[in-house]
Amino acid sequence: MERIAVIELLGRDGRVKSVQRISQWPARIGRSVRCEVVLDDSHLAGEHAELQWPEGASGAAEGARLSLLPSRNGGWLGERRLAAGDTAALSGLATFQLGNSHLRWRSSAETLAPELPLQAHQQRRAKVAAAWVPVLALLWLGLLWFDQWSGLNPGSPWVDYSGAVLIPLAVLLMWAALWSLVTQLFQHRFPFSTHLRGALVGLTSLHLIGFALPLLAYAISAPRLMVLDAVLFPCGVAALLWWHARLVWPRAGRWLGLAVLTCLLTLLVLTVARRQDQQHWLGPAYLSSLPPPAFRLVPPTTPQALIDSLRPLEAELARQANKDNDEPSEEGSD
Repeated sequence: MERIAVIELLGRDGRVKSVQRISQWPARIGRSVRCEVVLDDSHLAGEHAELQWPEGASGAAEGARLSLLPSRNGGWLGERRLAAGDTAALSGLATFQLGNSHLRWRSSAETLAPELPLQAHQQRRAKVAAAWVPVLALLWLGLLWFDQWSGLNPGSPWVDYSGAVLIPLAVLLMWAALWSLVTQLFQHRFPFSTHLRGALVGLTSLHLIGFALPLLAYAISAPRLMVLDAVLFPCGVAALLWWHARLVWPRAGRWLGLAVLTCLLTLLVLTVARRQDQQHWLGPAYLSSLPPPAFRLVPPTTPQALIDSLRPLEAELARQANKDNDEPSEEGSD
């Protein structure tokens, strides 16, 4: 069996940046042009390491070995530190680090993964997904416009709407561009449309929830449903951050999720701690604006029922009033 292997140079995201084929042994790795594997890495010695694939007594090839030559930075094989003079056995597929270069050894003994079929519909699906971006943008801008319209007096000039629509749009575009630049740094691609579409989906969903929850709370006379709004909004923002970060660094999705979840729980705990002196820890104390009466599904409370529900407060209010009357006024103390 012919002894052939390749050395793959990996990027930060674990993807292969370049491949060098090796067919003669021993093969040296370093910056020198005399090496079989030449790498542009200032943290490597001229001849940093040597790959050996010796033959046994029977003539059969034994396992490959990596030997570190004299250098300042040495290397790593997994979690094992390698210094000058150390030798380590390489399996059919092994990842190691020399200097600042992450490398992967792949020999002819390694079984190749099956060939993946081309799927033309993937390109069509990507185009369809990109076509949804202007639709989502128009829907989100329409929600922003409706928000502003509901808070302004009739006949307000159009200039009053421009800031409420254009400023969030500019912030959203910069947000997607920033995440795309970070992705470009780590993965050498600029998925602006993907980041923009994900942000639009998240923001539009949160906006619709912000409309639906007050309406439902009013319709069924359940104002404490607004607690969900106080919880779902930070959860939605945290999920959006995790999605963006996972798109940039897919291999660390679990750790990114734990970090975002920790920040979210800390935020909720701080929110509850700040509101311990209030009646409710989460959500507004009341609905500041009410939808039209036609949306109400439950019968209204009669005035007498409201008065009866407030009677338990009568004794407490009287006690507080007597306490205030018993305290001397500032004029009396003078």
